[in-house]
Amino acid sequence: MDYIIDVENLSKKYRIFRQKEGLIYSAPNNFRDELIDTVKKPFQRLSGQETSKEDVWALKNISFKVEPGEILGIIGPNGAGKSTLLKILTRITPPTEGKAIINGRVSSLLEVGTGFHYELTGKENIYLNGAVLGMKKKEIEKKFDKIVEFAGVRKFLNTPIKRYSSGMTVRLAFSVAAHLEPDILLVDEVLSVGDAAFQKKSFNKMEKVTKQGDRTILFVSHNMEAIQGLCKRTMLLDKGKIIKIGPTKEVVRKYLDSGKISPAKRVWVDVHQAPGDDVIRLKAVRVKDKSGKISENIDIREPVFIEMEYWNLKPGPQRVAGLHFYNEKGVSLFTSYDLHNLDWRKKILKTGLVKSICKVPGNLFAEGRIFVSIAVNTYLFVSLEHVSVPNAVSFNIFDSFSGDSVRGDFKVPWTGLVRPMLEWENIFKEKEIK
Repeated sequence: MDYIIDVENLSKKYRIFRQKEGLIYSAPNNFRDELIDTVKKPFQRLSGQETSKEDVWALKNISFKVEPGEILGIIGPNGAGKSTLLKILTRITPPTEGKAIINGRVSSLLEVGTGFHYELTGKENIYLNGAVLGMKKKEIEKKFDKIVEFAGVRKFLNTPIKRYSSGMTVRLAFSVAAHLEPDILLVDEVLSVGDAAFQKKSFNKMEKVTKQGDRTILFVSHNMEAIQGLCKRTMLLDKGKIIKIGPTKEVVRKYLDSGKISPAKRVWVDVHQAPGDDVIRLKAVRVKDKSGKISENIDIREPVFIEMEYWNLKPGPQRVAGLHFYNEKGVSLFTSYDLHNLDWRKKILKTGLVKSICKVPGNLFAEGRIFVSIAVNTYLFVSLEHVSVPNAVSFNIFDSFSGDSVRGDFKVPWTGLVRPMLEWENIFKEKEIK
């Protein structure tokens, strides 16, 4: 069989340097950097800032093959080598060892907004980004209206994208890439951006593309629901090595059972790599039970707390956090923002760390898995979105049938998206029935 992608013993090594103070920086990668580094070394020795070098293998001897028209999922913890692999396949970076044979035209969406020029308008960037991704002018013109409609930015087409919110930029970037027609499409975490509505729209678009069967896709994501919905086969990477490759359900289960992913907790250690922009960056999202412990299993009778932490990088007013809850079928349950707290909303925040906690009362959710998308906005005359992370966390609601929940001891299936405990009044009057 002729494979469209054939990877053999692929490895990628990076060299990092450590100063005595613990600062880490990568090896020089061009002549200018090498020259500067050479000049700095004598001064570093004099100041006691000698460096030691260390080799890190981002990928180590990985081999796999992909058939034409296959949708291969790629999962793994942060630092597993997923993005490095895609960058090698797109020829952005060369491998240290091994080879990757590509039989077809490749387009990629590795970093949202790659190729955008922030001084140009949305319209100009559609043509620019389309050209960067390999589309001809006639092809862009033919698909222009569909790209704009999908992104939902028609009103702002003639506005420089430096004035776009991060969500608008994400939608436009994904829309351009989604309307490409290459032989091979490499996608890195695009379904984790945008609001919940756009995420669902993007998923439907990806699903439509996969059903056509004429395009090969390598799909990297931390969204296990998206991986299972789109990919029949998945590869699990960890520390640059293939841990398992096979049917998606089996690979996802191994990943979840490894304990390296917790659906009830997401933490970003590096502020520069966290979701957000130059105003706000997300630090963490956690699901906690009434005792304050992180938990993905919540009794239907008990409250659940969604805790969000974000860095406020620039002083400014009216920061509001929002949560969108939906079930495993993607049906929206409700949305909550801390808009009612006017004292907080109008507060001028200095730079620092903000923690927002939302308490959802018990006896509200129905049984099943609940997914939570989060957002942080600046609420002025219009809402400016800084952070948006669909599927940020999830948790499971269970009923112990103890008799004091909404259903009491009524154990047959109970329908409904939510299961609130409403007030009932029962009045009995003894009266003769004629």
